[in-house]
Amino acid sequence: MPDERRWHAIWTRSNAEQMVHDQLIAKGFEAFLPTVEVWSRKGAGRRRSILPMFPGYLFLHHAVDKSSYVEILKSRGIVRLLGERWDRLAVVPGTEIQAIRKVAAAGCAAQPHPFIKLGRRVRITRGPLSGVEGILLTFKPDKGLLVLSIELLQRSVAVEVDCTLVAAA
Repeated sequence: MPDERRWHAIWTRSNAEQMVHDQLIAKGFEAFLPTVEVWSRKGAGRRRSILPMFPGYLFLHHAVDKSSYVEILKSRGIVRLLGERWDRLAVVPGTEIQAIRKVAAAGCAAQPHPFIKLGRRVRITRGPLSGVEGILLTFKPDKGLLVLSIELLQRSVAVEVDCTLVAAA
């Protein structure tokens, strides 16, 4: 519904997130660009860099109507707003934005991680179960429940695993 403020995702050109963010703020929109601090090696030394938490994306909190949609798209560096069309934009749940805001504000050491959805096939990347694949049943920050199945027998076993060692299969 265009009459209420919701969170939307904006897809930007490569390395244009900050430029798009600044343009939207200057136009009076509420934009959110979550960032993380990373250390990189340049030459002989290390230096601290601030990078987008989600490269290529930032978030907009606005009740988007056709005129504001056009005004948003006039910003240099925008590829598009995610969704079918201006009146059917994809909505990012406020709870997800709040969680990202808390992580960004706390200065936690966040790092990119492959998107893993419960019920999806995953692979253990390190440790004694390295290479094992199964279905991720539960997922907590430190541990999850991985289900391994023998299709022919139609039987399964579940094992608790360290979720930091899990990657999408």
